[in-house]
Amino acid sequence: MTRSIVLRGIAALLGISVMFAGATRTAQTAAPDEIRVGRAVSTAFAFATLEVGNDAHIWDKVGLKLDISTFKGDADVQRAMTAGQIDFGLGGGPAMGYHNKGVPGIAVASMYGPPTDMAIVIANNGPIKTVNDFKGKKLGVTTAGSLTDWLVHAFAQKQGWGSEGVDSVAMGSTEARVSAIESGQIAGTVQDIGVGYDLETQGKGKVFRTFGDYVPKFETHVLFATDDMIKNHPDTVTRFLKGWFMTVAYMRTHKAETVKSIAPVLGESEAIVGRLYDNDMPAMSSNGAWDPQAVAVVAQSLKDLGLSDTVLDPKVMYNGQFVPVKI
Repeated sequence: MTRSIVLRGIAALLGISVMFAGATRTAQTAAPDEIRVGRAVSTAFAFATLEVGNDAHIWDKVGLKLDISTFKGDADVQRAMTAGQIDFGLGGGPAMGYHNKGVPGIAVASMYGPPTDMAIVIANNGPIKTVNDFKGKKLGVTTAGSLTDWLVHAFAQKQGWGSEGVDSVAMGSTEARVSAIESGQIAGTVQDIGVGYDLETQGKGKVFRTFGDYVPKFETHVLFATDDMIKNHPDTVTRFLKGWFMTVAYMRTHKAETVKSIAPVLGESEAIVGRLYDNDMPAMSSNGAWDPQAVAVVAQSLKDLGLSDTVLDPKVMYNGQFVPVKI
């Protein structure tokens, strides 16, 4: 079976159409010091580590130049790896399941542990006062089968109410969910914590709790590398991860500089990004090492979400050869 046929099969699986002439990056044509990095969304604080590294000239220190792309979700990042458009990806833990479906890329380092950057957001003057008030109520999520949906049911189970003890309602956009909590149609909504901070500033809502309180073991965000990079350019993978974790170390001791770099990337005020820094930095990995228990929870979430027929062996969901990273 030729590589072209294999890639066409994967493209069909992911629902994409690609031109294969020149689509994959080969050892002969690759510029090893220039790498293409794609992130799943533009709104995640952790993903803006890329720009902090640029501004602090850390990527220069490891001899890399980054071509950064932003996509509209994890599936798009996986499609881009399949099409040979990017060398490295930044995405959510549940995207670790795509490798088992044939995507030619795999998670190579943990980025961010428990989902402390995801929160339950409620109305300022709504009926919710304590966690027990959520039993039997409705929480807004993006779509059925999404990470936000899974978090609702994990939360309910943690409270001893069973996975259906809280009703998740797929409502799509943030705007629709915010409107629904304001009108009392739902008790709360699952959001990136930055959205909660925005609503607090506007007087429209407040952060009730983060999901780190209810899901203490998880891989919320991870770093991916294509099979081609791992096989043909392992030194580049090593340098990319070293540059990443050098940047994380820099961020821990340079809050002001980090906030200044990230604010324009997220399109948020420095005041809100300062709050995100305080909330998110503790969950960011210092060396990329995998927590087998956390990966096992991700594996279970894939089955719960219907993304896998079985609970995958955690060991097939990541490549551990490059971590822990020493800086």
